[in-house]
Amino acid sequence: MTDRRPSQRRRRRIDEPRLVAFEAMRAINGDGAYANLVTSEMTVGFSARDAGFIIELVHGTCRMQGSYDRIIAAAAGRSLSSLQAEVVDVLRLGCHQLFRMRVPQHAAVASSVDLAGVAISERVSGLVNAIVRKLTAKSFDQWCDQLSEKLTPRAELGLRLGHPSWIVDALADALHSDQDELISLLEADNEPPVPMLVVRPGLAKRSELLTEKARRARWSLWGVERPGNPGELPAIRQGRAGVQDEGSQLVIQAATAAHPRPKGPWLDLCAGPGGKSALLRGLCPGLLIAAEPQAHRAELVARALRAYPGRYQVIVADGREPAWAPGSMALTLADVPCTGLGALRRRPESRWRREPSQVGELVKLQHALLGTAIASTMPGGIIAYVTCSPHRAETIEVVRRADGIQVLDAPALLPDVPHAASRLDKRFIQLWPHLHGTDAMFCALLRRTE
Repeated sequence: MTDRRPSQRRRRRIDEPRLVAFEAMRAINGDGAYANLVTSEMTVGFSARDAGFIIELVHGTCRMQGSYDRIIAAAAGRSLSSLQAEVVDVLRLGCHQLFRMRVPQHAAVASSVDLAGVAISERVSGLVNAIVRKLTAKSFDQWCDQLSEKLTPRAELGLRLGHPSWIVDALADALHSDQDELISLLEADNEPPVPMLVVRPGLAKRSELLTEKARRARWSLWGVERPGNPGELPAIRQGRAGVQDEGSQLVIQAATAAHPRPKGPWLDLCAGPGGKSALLRGLCPGLLIAAEPQAHRAELVARALRAYPGRYQVIVADGREPAWAPGSMALTLADVPCTGLGALRRRPESRWRREPSQVGELVKLQHALLGTAIASTMPGGIIAYVTCSPHRAETIEVVRRADGIQVLDAPALLPDVPHAASRLDKRFIQLWPHLHGTDAMFCALLRRTE
């Protein structure tokens, strides 16, 4: 009998944006790549329309991946581990087209089958066809109704809004509010942010970045919200401006307002990739030391600072083993590694990569780094402890264990920013995507007393 699969394979057609989206998903799920970086690289040369389609398909699929996986398993009647990883990614992309994009049902089915035949093998196209057709039997909400019968209310919210249940619990604890506001927060996590730019003090002015479609940031002294590709702007290419969430700008604004002109060097203890270092350098009256333990990230810090004419040092150093004299810094920023639960808008895949078991190890690291930050700062100097996570264990509990400090009223230093105080302790700043349009940044400002 003649094997007709090669000729069938040749007859299949798949549009390039969907093929690129599949390749991006394989890089993310197969190689551990980051969705924003992958899509930025893979959409070069595409029209704005096709690039937008690829980004929405990939980022949207990543955001809802855990929920789609449960629906796919229910439709297939088998665990995803029994399916080829490439097939699962095709099905995930099919889910997003069916449930979240304006793609006609017949087109979503046909393109998923064709994608499987072209990108994987003709042998799996029949399986994909069968599962995708079962997916079309119900709407997304109907699938969630079926799957949520035995779930807790918060786990059901996670299913419907694409968040692991442990993250829903952690956000609910930090938000300390009712379910309606929790839903608003989870929905905000699923909205891609408009690019926020930052001018580097002393190197550029906001007027350079303002156009008809751009506007000044609501509260940051240096921010400009501007849609489009930031890499096209001369100020960005020259290092005189950068891309930085307004929340990150605001914690620097508060930290420098706490002690605007201290005498002595400033330290960025966990400097990579360098955005906050660049902002600090523009505000620092003396020397800025930027420490980063990973050499490749230290190179990114140096690149972010390259437009400044000196008065900074980038060193490869672990913050737990300081390469500088104790008690020598006037201001220390400890923007510590964290779960990143406050940056889910910008890192759509991260919610499914983190595990609750990782929190404990991160907290140990955070406590050690805060200890170094305090020891590195001169008496009377300022320490800014910052995370892009609102998780209680990573924020207020780390600070409450610290010795030799006075806790300052950080929200008072951002008087124009409404609802900036943490609901767990009003001395700390806690920003929120649904209230401020920023990452959920936490900031404690401390003065060393010993």
